[in-house]
Amino acid sequence: MNDIYWISAFLEAQAAERGAAHNTQLAYARDLRDYTEWLSAREHSLSDASRKDVEDYLIYADAQGLSRATRARRLSAIKQLYRFTFEEGLRTDNPAIQISGPGRDKRLPKTLSIEEVDLLLDAATRYGRNRDDCLRNTCLMQLLYATGMRVSELVSLPLGAAKGDPRMLLIRGKGGKERMVPLSPPAREALRLWLATREEREAANRAKGKPPSPYLFASRGKAGHLTRHAFYVMIKEIAVAGGVSPSKVTPHTLRHAFATHLLANGADLRAIQTFLGHADIATTEIYTHVLEERLRELVLEHHPMAND
Repeated sequence: MNDIYWISAFLEAQAAERGAAHNTQLAYARDLRDYTEWLSAREHSLSDASRKDVEDYLIYADAQGLSRATRARRLSAIKQLYRFTFEEGLRTDNPAIQISGPGRDKRLPKTLSIEEVDLLLDAATRYGRNRDDCLRNTCLMQLLYATGMRVSELVSLPLGAAKGDPRMLLIRGKGGKERMVPLSPPAREALRLWLATREEREAANRAKGKPPSPYLFASRGKAGHLTRHAFYVMIKEIAVAGGVSPSKVTPHTLRHAFATHLLANGADLRAIQTFLGHADIATTEIYTHVLEERLRELVLEHHPMAND
């Protein structure tokens, strides 16, 4: 019961003090549950686990075939939990403080060419059961590519962030941090058309006594807005309709395309960091590697001596 109490208190603190998103809290809970179950099987708990126990757990996780990224995430959750218990006086030490993680694989993010993005944006204008759906889907795709938003930020956009034909969109990101991102003319036009259609829907709903929705992309589901899963399925179907391989297309690849295309056209890395909402520019720097790889491919494909 002590373990359950400590994890619950830790998650509450993460939500209250750091603004941890619901999905982040769920991930922490899953990782910590696995760790405490492993401890319990060895007749240990969070209160008496030692540094060796944490290290043995990481060896166990490796033996289970978990990826480096998963093991790094689990260690991060354990370290943050023990830091919390130490700061709150629940433990007099932090057994995980000196443990180094396995690190993460430095894989280049998958991205899309400008031509492929154009095909997706064009297909979105025709994808839907009716005109309203087509306008909504066009707006979703244009905003995603124009701003590089995370999919969770896109689907939960409040209506107030987009009122008045804005040139800049206010986005609330991880930890409740806000940032302003400029909109391209096609995105502004798609947003204008969707807002007009949405207002007609809201007027009809008000006439029926239904309360207005605070979300730009409202839904009748529990969340009140379009879900990430629904948009993921939608973007795959749009890819098929546009003749782009669906295996290459996810909401995140459009975010990568936004950053890569900006950088390729001379945008400043610091500006891209701001647009993406990255806390550390080191996260943004991976896009320079994407361009380096592309330049290498161009040389190998087109240089007259490349065949040698």
